[in-house]
Amino acid sequence: MQGASLLETAVIYLSAGVIAVPVATRLGLGSVLGYLIAGAVIGPFAFGFVADQTSVMHFAEFGVVIMLFLIGLEVRPSILWGMRKSFFGLGGAQVVVSGAVLGAIGLALGLFWQESFALGFILALSSTAIVLQTLEERHLRQTATGTASFAILLFQDISIIPMFALLPLLAASHGGDAIAHVNPSALTPYPAWVRALGVLAAVGVIIAIGHYLIRPVFRFIANARQREIFTAAALLLVVAVTLLMEAVGLSAALGAFLAGVVLAESEFRREIEADIEPFRGLLLGLFFMSVGASVDLRLVAHHPLQLAALVPGLMIVKAVLIFGITRLSGAEARTAAQVGVALSQGGEFAFVLLGVASSAGVIATDISALATVGVAVSMALTPIALILFERACMQARPAKGPEPENEAFDERPDAIIAGFGRFGQIAGRLLIVNGFKTSTLEASAEQVALVRRFGRRVNYGDATRLGLLRAAGAADAKLLVVAIDDRDAAEKLVEIATRHFPHLKILARAYDRRHAYRLLDKGADIVERETFEAGLKLGEEALKSLGFEDHLAARARRLFRVHDEEMFRALETVWKDEERFVIATRETSERMNELLAADLQEMRDEQGVDMGTTAVRPTIN
Repeated sequence: MQGASLLETAVIYLSAGVIAVPVATRLGLGSVLGYLIAGAVIGPFAFGFVADQTSVMHFAEFGVVIMLFLIGLEVRPSILWGMRKSFFGLGGAQVVVSGAVLGAIGLALGLFWQESFALGFILALSSTAIVLQTLEERHLRQTATGTASFAILLFQDISIIPMFALLPLLAASHGGDAIAHVNPSALTPYPAWVRALGVLAAVGVIIAIGHYLIRPVFRFIANARQREIFTAAALLLVVAVTLLMEAVGLSAALGAFLAGVVLAESEFRREIEADIEPFRGLLLGLFFMSVGASVDLRLVAHHPLQLAALVPGLMIVKAVLIFGITRLSGAEARTAAQVGVALSQGGEFAFVLLGVASSAGVIATDISALATVGVAVSMALTPIALILFERACMQARPAKGPEPENEAFDERPDAIIAGFGRFGQIAGRLLIVNGFKTSTLEASAEQVALVRRFGRRVNYGDATRLGLLRAAGAADAKLLVVAIDDRDAAEKLVEIATRHFPHLKILARAYDRRHAYRLLDKGADIVERETFEAGLKLGEEALKSLGFEDHLAARARRLFRVHDEEMFRALETVWKDEERFVIATRETSERMNELLAADLQEMRDEQGVDMGTTAVRPTIN
């Protein structure tokens, strides 16, 4: 379809996505693969409903920028510092080792060393957009697999900067200037040291604005109580950062990530995230369809053998290397293998870098075109590879463990325990020793094998699967204990159980106060913050160590629990409104401190205890 208007193009893309994604999701393939297939079908190399992908791809790439901005909002500096070992260790090793090995393979195939070096490190990159979206859909973002994958992807995204810097050096022997030719910026005419200073200045501006200017601006906008203006301001922030980074010749996505990290400690973080999230989903879907449409099926037909060797070869080599690196870092074999499969594809930034290298003469045009198609195909195959990996793991029998989901459950159990880790074992054993019948589900085969070595019965399976939950006896049980470590999976399980088994009383483990509110919102009857009681007990022991008598410390602990429960219930109605929640928390916290201090003083007066200068200053958990 030549010369389609903007509205016609929008209708085509939306129609393809609306049809393909639900079908792919229903078949268990995931939304990413659905978008990629839809793009391939409507693209210029299949039915040709849309022709030129250049303008659409440029617009769709903004989805990747927004995604990295949202990731940055979740990565508070303290968290980033805490993951420094996995970031530099795992991420650095993956880029260096994968780039070197893939480059060596290129040399062995007869490529020039410049081509081999450039191709090796370009293909060492993986797709942040596809990997994180796929892991999120499969509820793996909060697992060990998700943590390791995120650390590697983050290092890859940052490593794009030195790659851009090295391409001109490789192009010099060819008499070209890669950056000036393909990635021009406002600083291109100036010497290298000026460009370097410009880059540092741009990063400094982002940090300074994010730290000193954005908070008062968003506070002023929030006070106006115009939600659409707040959303517009959040989008303006992302667009402005993108333009600034492009002006100095750097990755717009990297700048957006940096802006997100700077705002991660802001009180408006959750509001910004909620406002921008819908745009991320739509634009990422458009990006995936653009990638699918960019797959040159004619090139595939003309070079089937080369692509048949390139794509599986790339994915296998990267998967093996990443498996080895992750395993050496101390990860379990299954986790390391899953990370390897998840990151085995090429990345979206490879399209840009291949274009830069090809235009500068570092990589031959035909090799660049073949590599571009290979990267796109590998991205499309990633969701399928993860599905096959998970099915293979389900069919494989864990060492000294049960056959997944094949062992019979107790008939008519009193309670179902979902998750038999550190938290679930305590609750489960308490029920069992008191004579109650339980059905236990644990999604980690390694944990099942470990627990069974100690003679405890536990069944392998994902409790969020309705069929498995029903087989475990949900129709007859009186109680469901949700002790899953994965926050998203816990919320999903509560929602499923509430909808299909309304008679079940649901007791759920919460990660923190906000997670507790989300679980209650999904239908949980009782929630328990996983560290709350332990923190109270330790606080009681601290009071004893500072001079409190045993019965006074125990009573102080009980009083704190009572007031905290009152505060928790008081804030339940406003937790979804970030601004109101912050204000109410401060007011309730101050009131709680006053009441608790008064109760403790009354307690000491009743006992005739003079604590001298010792004061009890309650805090909020």
